[in-house]
Amino acid sequence: MTHDRQPLDELENDALTELVNIGVSRAAVALRKMVGSAVTLSVPSVEVVGRQVAATLIRERESDPLIAVRQDFAGAFSGRALLIFPETNSLELVRAVTHDELSGAEMLDIEEEALAETGNVVLNGCLATMANILQRPLAMSLPQVLRGDGQILFELSDKPDDNGVVLFLYINFAISGRDIRGYIAMLMDLPSLQSLKELIGEFIMRVVGTDGDAR
Repeated sequence: MTHDRQPLDELENDALTELVNIGVSRAAVALRKMVGSAVTLSVPSVEVVGRQVAATLIRERESDPLIAVRQDFAGAFSGRALLIFPETNSLELVRAVTHDELSGAEMLDIEEEALAETGNVVLNGCLATMANILQRPLAMSLPQVLRGDGQILFELSDKPDDNGVVLFLYINFAISGRDIRGYIAMLMDLPSLQSLKELIGEFIMRVVGTDGDAR
């Protein structure tokens, strides 16, 4: 029986949510070192949806233009990772990273560089941790800053591909009381998601195996 847009069962989804939460908490530690104050990143929900649905989810939540940091990843599972937030939040994030020490003009000058570095810290921290737990190496490309709406951000390649899926995570940022919110999205095709599903299955068996001699 095939799962239409629901490639993971409940146990796999729970395991994936746990992996992502561990990854994001590691990323929060790295981000805290950058901003020099307390950082909380929490992931209330993990959903696997089609790209159109993901674009709609973003559009429903955010009417403002979006900014994203993109990094491609390759290994046992491959795809593209995006850290997305409303453009109105971007300077607030730069302000946090630069410790409120720059003028408005100076912040605009280094905005892209600061956003790329922040995205790199969050996405790398999250994905590298997941890859370590899944016991597979993952290579990451350099970060790139994009601006646009969900339709543009969720394009997997130049040619439209209905098999593209999005692992969509809504994350809450809290950086020393600043109002910053964001999303992490991982774009994968179905074969790559199937590889991730198999790795999650192996991870579940390892955990079950250490919890006693359950089969």
